[in-house]
Amino acid sequence: MSDDHGHGHGHDEPHDTTLARIEALSKENVHHAGDHEGPFSLHVLGLGAPGAAVVAQILEDAPEGFTALAVNIGDEPLAAVRAAAGETPGIVTVDLPIPSRAGLSASLNRYREFLKMEYPRYYWNPNYEPWLPGDLALPGPGEVVPRAIAKAIYNCEYYQDQEITAALDAFAAGVLASDRTPVVVVAFSLGDSVGSGLVVDIARHLSSIKLGRRPWVVGVGITPTTPSAEFFPVINELDCMIDTPKNQGVMAVWGDLYKNPFTGGFFSVPEAPGADVAPGVAKFLAAGGGTDLYESLKALNWLAVPGDQWHPAIRGEQSDKWINVLAVRTLEDAGSLGELGLAKGFSTDYAEARVFGSGAAASAAAEAVVGAIGEVATTRVAPVVKTAPGADFVSVVLPRATKLDLEAFVPSRELYDPLEWEDKLLLHSWILDLGVMLCEPSIRFDGMGGECIWGCACWVVVPHAAIRGEEIASPVTDAEVTAIATSGAGVAASG
Repeated sequence: MSDDHGHGHGHDEPHDTTLARIEALSKENVHHAGDHEGPFSLHVLGLGAPGAAVVAQILEDAPEGFTALAVNIGDEPLAAVRAAAGETPGIVTVDLPIPSRAGLSASLNRYREFLKMEYPRYYWNPNYEPWLPGDLALPGPGEVVPRAIAKAIYNCEYYQDQEITAALDAFAAGVLASDRTPVVVVAFSLGDSVGSGLVVDIARHLSSIKLGRRPWVVGVGITPTTPSAEFFPVINELDCMIDTPKNQGVMAVWGDLYKNPFTGGFFSVPEAPGADVAPGVAKFLAAGGGTDLYESLKALNWLAVPGDQWHPAIRGEQSDKWINVLAVRTLEDAGSLGELGLAKGFSTDYAEARVFGSGAAASAAAEAVVGAIGEVATTRVAPVVKTAPGADFVSVVLPRATKLDLEAFVPSRELYDPLEWEDKLLLHSWILDLGVMLCEPSIRFDGMGGECIWGCACWVVVPHAAIRGEEIASPVTDAEVTAIATSGAGVAASG
């Protein structure tokens, strides 16, 4: 966008400036790919059974250059991927084996060695103990694997150079070797304990280490619309990974390797009761060979750029409004988006629908989807509808929701709160290996989040009230941010 356009709206008026930027999306299509952009290649890391299902669906009509790695604890969903792949190159599945209790304990006892190898400035905590109780029974074949156990199984395999390590290396090498512009997607379900337990570590390993934060890495999370105790720590771990101020509070203690791995943003796909959302997700990701996904990412990045900065090449920083709701419908169902799990009265800056198809059905869907958007959200500018030839479907992106805009958040908190401590621990994953149970209050620093499960001074520089979605009594002070340096706990890791 030219300076003349920007200055014409006045940089001294933040409200007008923000509105002008939104209108640039809707009227000037600043996010559309130019001749100098693309072609694109799509690469999907599918986690858990839902992530594997997305990979299998894409394989039914895979775009050129598509590669995938599907990872699960249990082979049945992975067998469906292999069946769909046939002889297609670049499609790999990994079934993480459930180890013996003695084998897992031996690996977890070495965990400080693993982290020290990953980044030499890791703080060697003398209080370290495995986060899983020594007498905890591991799940058998086909049984539910809690998030804290899924984390342990994956990491012990990864750090000891087992099958997943080589597969992740090969997947990343394929991304970097693409002769197209790669877009990487990490697909999973926030309601699946395996996928949500793995994603917090494997996304970091892929994005920050294997890919060096060069290609766009996009999170696509199928999101429950009904509350559960587990949803509370899942959404809060993602919130502290993706929301820049919260993420900086985590990195202040634990280092740059814990920087948000989702460099391209995050889509939340609401579950549809009684329906499989994987086919719709697959269509959205593969549309136009990845071009439509890329353009959606450009729009979201543009919205996240500060209001006084205009150049579209600037990488936007995510705020607490990091949740971009994605809904996919058939042309016939475009007149209703159904129950998206958003709180009533949800308001956002901008919404875009993409109608793929031709003829009267596509034209009718383009008209109907505007009304459907109005039923679930209000927007500062009229919803944008783009039509393109394709496989007869409609995608809708409602950007910039917060966790508090999700109807399930507060009821999930109420289900989480009365649980016993041991049960709460099994619902967590992200930084348990660092001794931190994110959703509990810090032991050492009043008002901060992140209980140290070893009783020492591990924490995060994020107010506990912000994690709980409650009003913050007082802002975080510089003294609190730097207190970790004098406490002797944590790590000053730069990656």
